[in-house]
Amino acid sequence: MTATVSTSTSTSRTEPTWQETDYPAGYYAYSNNTELLDGYPRVGWVDVSIFSAKPDWLPNAASMIPLTEDQWNARQFVNQVIKDGQVVTETPDVPVIPLKTQASSALSTARTYVYNNYGILNESTPDNWVTYLKALMAIANGTDTTSQALPVHPADGLTAGTAVS
Repeated sequence: MTATVSTSTSTSRTEPTWQETDYPAGYYAYSNNTELLDGYPRVGWVDVSIFSAKPDWLPNAASMIPLTEDQWNARQFVNQVIKDGQVVTETPDVPVIPLKTQASSALSTARTYVYNNYGILNESTPDNWVTYLKALMAIANGTDTTSQALPVHPADGLTAGTAVS
């Protein structure tokens, strides 16, 4: 018995997807202007291949930073911002607490400690604590304008503001 096998060659042409046409890099970083860090927009990351249709929020490719697959795989997620057209890690500024404010806080803690350990027992406050409290008061009220740091805490030589049990 003889079988006849029919073969046909069909050529199908696949049109490029919207991702291939409009977003050839596939992976992008964009400016998320709704969230700022030190005045710079946080990074939004997008892999356009996950969308079946273009989302309305997706910026055009020209306004984003195209990424290679290696860059995509190495991306970071903490403190990333867009600065000068590049993805960079931004280290947020740590606010400097004025010495006068630090002294006021340390004074409050020290007064509580002294009262709880001496005053409530009707005992005399040791001289080193009195000296410490006066130094903190002078910084806090502004009469001491030359100190650059808080005085050393009388309990075990700790710096001011350190909790004492």
